[in-house]
Amino acid sequence: MKPAMHAIVDHYRCPENVAGFELAGKLGDDPGYFCFGPETICYGSSSCGSSSDRSTGPLYDALADVTTHDGTVRLPFDPSEVIENLRYERYQEDGDGNRNGLRGGSVARSLYYALRPCLPVSIRRHIQRAYLSGWKDIRFPQWPVDRTVEQCLERLLALSMKAQGVQTVPFVWFWPDRATSCTIMTHDVEHLAGRNFCSQLMDLDDSVGIKSAFQIVPEGRYPVPKALLDEIRSRGFEINVHDLNHSGRLFSNRKDFSRLAERINQYGREYGADGFRSGALYRNQAWFDGLDFSYDMSVPSVAHLDPQRGGCCTVMPFFIGTLLEIPVTTTQDYTLFHILNDYSIDVWKQQIAAITRHHGLASFIVHPDYVIAKRARATYQALLEHLARMRDDGQTWIALPREVDRWWRQRSQMSVVRDGHGWHIEGPGKERARLACAALDGDRLTFTIDDRN
Repeated sequence: MKPAMHAIVDHYRCPENVAGFELAGKLGDDPGYFCFGPETICYGSSSCGSSSDRSTGPLYDALADVTTHDGTVRLPFDPSEVIENLRYERYQEDGDGNRNGLRGGSVARSLYYALRPCLPVSIRRHIQRAYLSGWKDIRFPQWPVDRTVEQCLERLLALSMKAQGVQTVPFVWFWPDRATSCTIMTHDVEHLAGRNFCSQLMDLDDSVGIKSAFQIVPEGRYPVPKALLDEIRSRGFEINVHDLNHSGRLFSNRKDFSRLAERINQYGREYGADGFRSGALYRNQAWFDGLDFSYDMSVPSVAHLDPQRGGCCTVMPFFIGTLLEIPVTTTQDYTLFHILNDYSIDVWKQQIAAITRHHGLASFIVHPDYVIAKRARATYQALLEHLARMRDDGQTWIALPREVDRWWRQRSQMSVVRDGHGWHIEGPGKERARLACAALDGDRLTFTIDDRN
C-alpha cells in the first residue's frame, strides 16, 4: 500500500482500493506552511516550492495544483508526511530537530519549577499569564478546537472518490455500538491537597455515573498510599502514571529522559497502569518509544495556553509507533479558572459541540487540586451534568481511557470486506463495530451509520 493510502485506510478502516494518489513532482528540501483548501493550514514539503516558513500571512494553496488522471489523484505534497508532521508537531521544530518553545534548559524555567511548590496560585497565574500573553494572535493551530488532520483526510478521500467516480465508501465507524462521539474524564493529581480530595472527587463523578482516570505523580509531590490506589481501583476508576516528579524537566534532553523513563515504567508496572501523562503536557513524540505503556495522554490538540505551545491538530486518537496517543482536546480546568478567569462552562460547551459534531473525542483534564473550592467545584458539577445529559441523549460514549485504547487497537485491526453486493466488517471486536458510509456532498463528505448492522 502506498504511504498516501495508508493515512486514509488507517483513519477510516475502509477498503484499500478506495484511494489512488501519486506525487505531482519532486518534493522540495525545505518544509514549510501551505494551505490545502480554505483555512486548512498544513506543514510539509511541496513540489511547487511555494511553502512559507510562517503560518501567518497569505499561504500557497496546494489544492489549486491537484490534478486527476485515470482515477489517480496527483498531489503537490505527500499527505502522509503532512499528517505525521502535524501529529508529531514537527512544525514546531528548528532545523536541528529541537522543539521551539520547549526551552528545557532555560534558567528561568528551572527556577520557576524549583519555586513552584512554594508559590500560591495567585502568584503562579500572574507569571503564567505573562508567559502566555499573545496567545489570541496565534493563527495555527486554531483555538479552541483544531481538526486539521481530519480536514485533510476528508478532503483527500473526497478527491479520490471524485476521481474514481465513486459516490459512497464503506468504512468502520469511529466508535463502538453506534456511539456518535466519545468523551473521557481524567484527573491529574498534582499536590497533597488534591490527593486528599480524590475520594470526594470520585463521589462527584459517581453522582452522575461517570468513571474517570486518576493520574498519580509517583515521586516528590506526596506519599502514594496503597489504600488510595486500592480505593480508586475498587470503585471502578482507573490509575495512570503522571510524570515522575512533575519537575518540568522530563524532556530536557534525551539521555536524562531515557534514565527517568525507566523509573516511570517501573511505577507503571507497580500501579498496573496502562497509560501515562507528562507533567504540564511537556512532550517530544520522537522519544515516546522509551515509554512502556499502552497509551499516552500528553499531547494537546491545541496548546496556545500550555507552557509548550503547538498541538497535534486532531481530535482523534492516533498511533505513535505502538503507543496510542489519546490527545487532550479541551481546555484544562486550571487554565479556564486561573488564566481565562472563567468559571462558566461556556468554553467547554463550545469545544464539546465542535468535537461531537464531527464525531471526535472530547478529552478533559480536571485536577482535584483546583476543584476543592466551592466556586470551582460548582463549575465542575455543571460540566458533569452537561456530559451526563449528552450521554443519556445518545450524543456521546463516556469511557475510561483504557476502554478507548482497547477499542482503537481493535478497530485498527478491522477491515471492510465485500459480501456479495454488500459489505461486512472482519476482525477481533467486530461485534461492537458498526459499518458506516462516507458519501460525497459536492466537495465535502457526509457520514452515516448503516442501520442494518
